[in-house]
Amino acid sequence: MTPPPNFNRLANLYRWMEWFTFGPWLCRSRLAFLPELAACRHALVLGDGDGRFTARLLRANSTIRIEAVDASPAMLKALVRNAGPNACRVRIHCADARLWETPYLSGDLPGNPPYDLVATHFFLDCLTTQEIRSLAMRLRRSVSPSASWLVSEFAAPLGWFGRMVASPIVWMLYRLFGALTGLAARSLPDHRTALLESGFALQKRRKWLGGLLASELWSFTDGESPGTHSQSRSTPIEMLQTC
Repeated sequence: MTPPPNFNRLANLYRWMEWFTFGPWLCRSRLAFLPELAACRHALVLGDGDGRFTARLLRANSTIRIEAVDASPAMLKALVRNAGPNACRVRIHCADARLWETPYLSGDLPGNPPYDLVATHFFLDCLTTQEIRSLAMRLRRSVSPSASWLVSEFAAPLGWFGRMVASPIVWMLYRLFGALTGLAARSLPDHRTALLESGFALQKRRKWLGGLLASELWSFTDGESPGTHSQSRSTPIEMLQTC
């Protein structure tokens, strides 16, 4: 297993890097299904970077509690800062999400309800397909039967736009973040197949910028895989004090 990328040096710059490259579109993709999360009570957020999605989720849902996992201490510090007065409902874990065991599996939270929401925004694209499959198989033991999995991604759709525009942008992003953070990934993982094989089903999908960006809402199927495949492949780019 390769070392996790080091996003510490980007913690104070990421918001501006994101805005100057993609404007508001990454933010819109993270928040696409926010209104549908009102009933969630216990979320696991992996690799939320500086925590802008976490902050919005806390403001939109006054009862939700969040476990946030990230390998970057600087990003976690930014996440807590952005959570503001709601930081007391966030528990952070500085760890490699590929190896991290949830408190339910480790026995640290016996009796607590399982997660009813998993959120991974521009994080699965930092992993390989096998790493996503392994992560999903572990997490399915810590989610409720009605759990949702929220995914935001870059993608390379089929057709001329995918070949001539999206794929070169994705290639450039992987090389840029590889140089800045040591990110080992260099190609898009097939996260949809990995999630399907792990017992999750794609329920909704929205896309922007011709399919370069997409948001997906998955549900836990308790082992059933309806085979909902999309015609585009996924990529990064982001990698999560207790009160």
